Amino acid sequence: MEFHQIARSGQIPEGVVRRFFAGEVEIALSRSEGEVYAMSNYCTHLDCLLSSGRVTDEGLLCSCHGSVFDYETGEPLHPPATRPIAVFPVRETDGYVFVGIDEELAEAAKHRRASGSRRLSPPTGGA
Repeated sequence: MEFHQIARSGQIPEGVVRRFFAGEVEIALSRSEGEVYAMSNYCTHLDCLLSSGRVTDEGLLCSCHGSVFDYETGEPLHPPATRPIAVFPVRETDGYVFVGIDEELAEAAKHRRASGSRRLSPPTGGA
């Protein structure tokens, strides 16, 4: 696993969620009780951006439909989401935040629409 410098520590204040990128991987970084957490930026319910959500005592709240995800495991704590989101290991050193990413985590963090699983087929036939 390779750790990537994603942000300066000051860019993730207590109680705030922000979106960052490590190459093509989109990550939601948040800080709760002094600890920085890194998760996929896409809710497993309907692909809403978790970086638009809120930090709560329980976990990261998706702003679209109210799902809450555990900071450490990514497990959904409140519906409508039923599947976990990808979580990444974090190191905060010398005023910078580093996120661990490997191929498996990068793939798990992709939103479903990117994989084409929900895209409509192009129309066939002519006018």
